[in-house]
Amino acid sequence: MAYRMYDLIEKKRDGKTLDKEEIKWMIDEYVAGNIPDYQMSAFTMAVFFKGLDKEETLNLTMAMTESGDTVDLSGIQGIKVDKHSTGGVGDKTSIALAPLVASVGVKVAKMSGRGLGHTGGTIDKLESFPGFNTSISMEAFLNQVNDIGIAIMGQTKDLVPADKKLYALRDVTATVDKLSLIASSIMSKKLASGADAIVLDVKCGSGAFMKNYSDAKDLAQEMAELGRGAGRKVTAFITDMDEPLGLAVGNALEVKEAIDTLRGKGPADFTKLVMELAKAMVCFAGIADSEDEAEKLLKNSIENGLAINKLKEFVKAQGGDERAVDDTSLLPEAKYETEVPADKDGYVLGIECSEVGTASLLLGGGRLTKEDVIDLSTGIIMKKKKADKVEKGEALAVIYYNDEEKMKVAAERLKAAFKIGDVKPDKNDIILGRI
Repeated sequence: MAYRMYDLIEKKRDGKTLDKEEIKWMIDEYVAGNIPDYQMSAFTMAVFFKGLDKEETLNLTMAMTESGDTVDLSGIQGIKVDKHSTGGVGDKTSIALAPLVASVGVKVAKMSGRGLGHTGGTIDKLESFPGFNTSISMEAFLNQVNDIGIAIMGQTKDLVPADKKLYALRDVTATVDKLSLIASSIMSKKLASGADAIVLDVKCGSGAFMKNYSDAKDLAQEMAELGRGAGRKVTAFITDMDEPLGLAVGNALEVKEAIDTLRGKGPADFTKLVMELAKAMVCFAGIADSEDEAEKLLKNSIENGLAINKLKEFVKAQGGDERAVDDTSLLPEAKYETEVPADKDGYVLGIECSEVGTASLLLGGGRLTKEDVIDLSTGIIMKKKKADKVEKGEALAVIYYNDEEKMKVAAERLKAAFKIGDVKPDKNDIILGRI
């Protein structure tokens, strides 16, 4: 049946409910170019004010999922488990998590994006390994998962075209910040990627999209319900992003920290996050009957070197120089480094996480536009985090840079990000909640 976009806009403007067929028609016609941006803008603004109910949100998610290619992972034996993070500062989780769970038998067939903002995405970070190739064919991707249990490739351009169009439109019409639209945007991509089970990492805090726990919990709940409504197993963790994750911020520096973590030498907060997500993935894959059993398997894999060897195998399979796992001097390295000193004695009361991200971006570690070229070697190593004691002149962080002028601007932002006072604050737990 043919509909009129005018009628659907009017219906939503008046707070009425759209049915499945209406939503499917609208998304298909928009992707085909038959509905102009000005009408879709009017519709998203109506949604912004009137909202979507749970059924409408699921129907929108499924219509977007089916708007282009979907990935068929049925050729891979076993249960395929995916993980998605809403993104944050120092979030190198996939680089440690994927090889770790693959080393105990979880099949990881992951599509990742490039980053816009303070650092690169997982794809950019993996390209710190000389020669690493993420532009592999779907056939090679599936074969590699069957052979070694893990492959990560860039998202194909034909995956969820509706979301690409709709997100770009929402971005310039002040309609990004709506829970149902955020959840359907994220989950349409995850569902199109073909996994049987999905572990979500929803960040919360100053360095995250969701600044407070209540909003992060609502988003986690909405995404989990969408996944289950589409017949997938889903669990969602709400995790702290009030300070950078781990100590490293910046592409190659984050890769080094992921390598350390797979050797059992990573920072405590990052190690805990990786382990919690990994346990959920292992249980979803049916490899362990309980999270305690999963934890034993995973810790054993780190201790006996299986995890780090799986990373080497994965890097080599995708054309990268696996020697860089043992000799990290083969990864991109900045020419210079400088400390950012504390101005006074005290305790770190908090760190404005988004400012640390901005400092990394200013060094060249991120993109403002899709065309920008990332400097993979630059970044920041945190020397102090929340609740740490600090003395005047002591390093709060170390900046790794190639450009003096960029470093000076970044250092100012970084120093201002640290709040120092006399009373030691409580430290946040990395895991704030779970759905």
